[in-house]
Amino acid sequence: MKTLNKRKLAIIGTVGLPANYGGFETLADHLVKGVSDTYDISVYCSAKRYPKSSRKKTYNRARLFYIPLNANGFQSIFYDTFSIIHALFYADLLLILGVSGAWFLPFVRIFTKKKIIISIDGIEWKRSKWNLLAKWYLWWAEKLAVQYAHIDISDNESIQDYTAMRYGSLSQVIEYGADHTLRVTPQNSDYDVYPFLKKEYAFKVCRIEPENNIDVILESFARTSKMPLVCVGNWENSTYGIELKSQYQHHEQIILLDPIYNQRELDLIRGNASMYIHGHSAGGTNPSLVEAMYLGLPIIAYKVSYNITTTEGKAQYFSSSEELMNVLLTMTRDKRKALGKSMKRIADRRYTWNVIIKKYKFLFDQVFLDHKKSLFSNASEKMEFNLLREVHATHLMHSRTFFES
Repeated sequence: MKTLNKRKLAIIGTVGLPANYGGFETLADHLVKGVSDTYDISVYCSAKRYPKSSRKKTYNRARLFYIPLNANGFQSIFYDTFSIIHALFYADLLLILGVSGAWFLPFVRIFTKKKIIISIDGIEWKRSKWNLLAKWYLWWAEKLAVQYAHIDISDNESIQDYTAMRYGSLSQVIEYGADHTLRVTPQNSDYDVYPFLKKEYAFKVCRIEPENNIDVILESFARTSKMPLVCVGNWENSTYGIELKSQYQHHEQIILLDPIYNQRELDLIRGNASMYIHGHSAGGTNPSLVEAMYLGLPIIAYKVSYNITTTEGKAQYFSSSEELMNVLLTMTRDKRKALGKSMKRIADRRYTWNVIIKKYKFLFDQVFLDHKKSLFSNASEKMEFNLLREVHATHLMHSRTFFES
């Protein structure tokens, strides 16, 4: 009996596989494992991050193509564009992670019949690390991405609200899985490397950027003796990080570590922490947050709609160093235990890769069936605009356009 040919899927916008870098790469890894039985998958990788000696032609049945550019920063525009052009020669469906190459999507829609699904990856143009020109481009690219994709994905309901109000697009919400993280029991040798494992400590891992409120968090822990903070990040990559490291690296309540890419080592430190501090104020559903939730860590998060949505309003929140200090000082062991259990229940229900991959599979099939994109106006034509603004006031108060900022 003759078998049907698989449809061809191109995954564009990640640093590459095997996954060593971030949320999109981990997503690509699990997609390759989860849908390769029904799709012929190709993944685009940055040759800058994979030396020739370590490059693979295939990974878990997926073909790997290498682009001689960086996947992040200014070069990501060309990295994604070249990947899209190459994929047009063979792929039936383009899954694009991020908006850097979105300027090219109108041409794809006009001149080809390829299907496009795009994840806009939060509201990237609002990040303070970008200069004015970069913010303008990302704002424009976001608009094109939502307008010209057959399906646009939001990784958080608050991002879905944002695209609905701004572009009239009813995006599909798919978060990230977290069950690849493990709780590691320390060995004697681990205590030699990380002596803080013997005591209670708070933990944070992130890029050292202003919108992650590292300065607020470090100031709070420097002013309280509740427990030390272990913070992992790329301290040497910016003036902001270098200055913070210089200021706090010798403080007895603060332990600053460079980036950790070994999963076992990261899980060791994270999984044995007494609480997780999440300072992100931009983006959507952050992978490091759901990973901490899956490990059952009590969460203290910066008070923005994305984090409240991810934790279903059940975490502890702060907006300043004083508020964080107050939360730390009033957080008893019993309260931490109850909060950790609550976060674990949410993660088990929402943030497992089995759930996430099923959602992607559904969209991959759906994009070939539907010929007209779902519009927010169609789904909510009976809903009063003022009522919608009231319901989502926390998020929408920050939803001005680029030129209104």
